[in-house]
Amino acid sequence: MNHRIVIVKPCCIGDVVFATPLLTALRRGYPDAHIDWIAGTSAAGIVREHPDLAAVMDSGPLANLASRPLSLLHLVRLLRRGHYALAVVPDRSPLLGIATLLAGIPQRVGLDSAGRGFAYTIKAPIDPGVVRHEAEIYLDVARALALSTENCWAHIPVSASALAQAKSILREVGASQQPLIVIHPGGGINPGMVMTQKRWPAENFAALADRVADALDGQIALIGAQSDSNAVTAFKGAIKHSVLDLTNRLSLLETGALASLAALYISNDTGAGHLAAASGAKVLMIFGPSDPHRYAPFVPPDRARVAWRAVSLPERGVSDGAPADFDWQRDGVSVDEAWIEAQQLL
Repeated sequence: MNHRIVIVKPCCIGDVVFATPLLTALRRGYPDAHIDWIAGTSAAGIVREHPDLAAVMDSGPLANLASRPLSLLHLVRLLRRGHYALAVVPDRSPLLGIATLLAGIPQRVGLDSAGRGFAYTIKAPIDPGVVRHEAEIYLDVARALALSTENCWAHIPVSASALAQAKSILREVGASQQPLIVIHPGGGINPGMVMTQKRWPAENFAALADRVADALDGQIALIGAQSDSNAVTAFKGAIKHSVLDLTNRLSLLETGALASLAALYISNDTGAGHLAAASGAKVLMIFGPSDPHRYAPFVPPDRARVAWRAVSLPERGVSDGAPADFDWQRDGVSVDEAWIEAQQLL
């Protein structure tokens, strides 16, 4: 039964990480099944080497690959080609459900928010007015299949090749044997949304990194993509310790591997930060105009902390965007408050 299963979760990095607990539940519930994952270009790489998957198919650059006629047709063809018995869709988009229906997959299970899950044979109803963690919402799909969700956490194992490359890059930049503190002051940009308001001021990251480095006698590694250049420049201008500059040098899987080697990884609410936590790192995540009740790292509590001051936020989470009047200086956590949380992980 259900020997061929496909997960359809295209975007984005953090959401794909949040769907890995569902993958764990499926693998435990169907230990002999062939399980594939269809994901967008930005996120496919992070699960490509996951040991619970048979294959990962790159559906292209769109956040919702069913949102345009040609990409919807491409998705339907991918689904038909797999001859799947069960499609699993931890996503609110009704278009993804329609794609599984058009592909003729006999069993289709997915989220049903405000009637948008009409295409599924098994529905996991969710109340958009209730604040719950995204990963728990995705696990409702497993519960709809009567699968156990006990001890299902975000989990993306570090591959041997990614770990070897991360170690090689550290050697190239002259890393010592001191404890490593990884700082990512950017983020907030993905194919589905641009929300740079989630970035804590880079000068705050620098002040916190200096404190952690003093406490651990550690070395600071700075990471980021080209889109993080403003935050990276501001961080470099404010930091007092020397920095290992790893910006624009790491793939996503190598970022997870690097994080797994660190004493502490500090970031905003970003996909890379969630990947770091799922890769086994100890993570301090700074929240502001997004809700940690929905988006905190979904890992055992001893592995991650959040620093956040409760503020009024949109009812439906980041899908409604950031509060227009959010101000980090007035509404966000201070360096002192973040330091209190960091110490819990040291």
